[in-house]
Amino acid sequence: MKERIASVDIFRGLTIVLMILVNTPGTWSNVYAPFLHAKWHGYTPTDLVFPFFLFIVGTSIVFAYKNKIKSAGTYRKITIRSLKLIGLGLFLGAFTISFPFFKDFVDIRFPGVLQRIGIVFFFAAILFLNFNWKVLIGICVGLLVGYWIWMAFIPLNGLETTFDRAPNNWANYADLKVFGTHMYKEDYDPEGLLSTLPSIATSLLGIFTGVLILSKRAKKEVWMLGLGFGMLLLGYLWHTVFPINKALWSSSFVLVTAGWANIVLAVIYYITDIKKIQFGSIFKYVGANAITLYFLSSFISKIMYSIKVDEDTSLHGWVFNTIYTHDFMSLELSSLLYGLSVVSFYVLLAYAMYKKKIFIKV
Repeated sequence: MKERIASVDIFRGLTIVLMILVNTPGTWSNVYAPFLHAKWHGYTPTDLVFPFFLFIVGTSIVFAYKNKIKSAGTYRKITIRSLKLIGLGLFLGAFTISFPFFKDFVDIRFPGVLQRIGIVFFFAAILFLNFNWKVLIGICVGLLVGYWIWMAFIPLNGLETTFDRAPNNWANYADLKVFGTHMYKEDYDPEGLLSTLPSIATSLLGIFTGVLILSKRAKKEVWMLGLGFGMLLLGYLWHTVFPINKALWSSSFVLVTAGWANIVLAVIYYITDIKKIQFGSIFKYVGANAITLYFLSSFISKIMYSIKVDEDTSLHGWVFNTIYTHDFMSLELSSLLYGLSVVSFYVLLAYAMYKKKIFIKV
């Protein structure tokens, strides 16, 4: 029987809840600042959410594959799961409510959140199966330092490279050349090509924490806190030459977000796994069907925006304006309450699925 670590399940579920919350405000025009991404350099609480999920993907890989034999069957299962995640992401990007229900090829965005999760899971799982933690540390350092060298020191078309949104930014340049118009923005994609390399490092850092949790070392929560604060310090030092930036998934961003992930996980681990205090069970229910709930929330949200109540108003807009907007509260509060209502629906769905023992593996 697989060993269950309550804090890992709770952390995963909490992350999915936050992903749904920040993705479904009542209106994007009125959102409290902490629930928006940083405009470019720097980070907000919202910028922690996606790296937190990739981090816990790495931690979960340790529990799922610690006793797995390197065989064709194991590699096949890893590959199939990765392709499922990528396929779900491409489906979300291509789906439309108008017949024939899929966008024209030129309008499909190929990168995406689920696509990145699938790719990162694939490489992180393969690396974990084939190398010990010492070699993985070397690979992680190589990815972060190599990405920095590539982004900072290799000239682009004879120009000195930059970390700004500009033609001589390597990440922007590569995405535009490879994906063309199939991008989130005209000049960059937050789940772009080059930035996938350091996102693998995010998951590797989660693997190290998973190895620590399963070790016989005492005071694991203290070690996690130490790792967390150490990564924060290194990340902020690196920020002076390679700015913290989610869109670029900069090496400093990897360290800072993994630092916070270790700190948050350490606190939850101490409460639930050390002190055995019942805490956050509802998030455990969400974590049991994490990808399913995220996909469903994204799919339904897309439908809500696509269905038109009248020429200028979507079903999403109609619900928000009819139920949530009132003169006695700000639009920011109304927008947040809408998002919390959406989250509450999926939390209740997660609870019902858990109680009925419905676990959809992706």
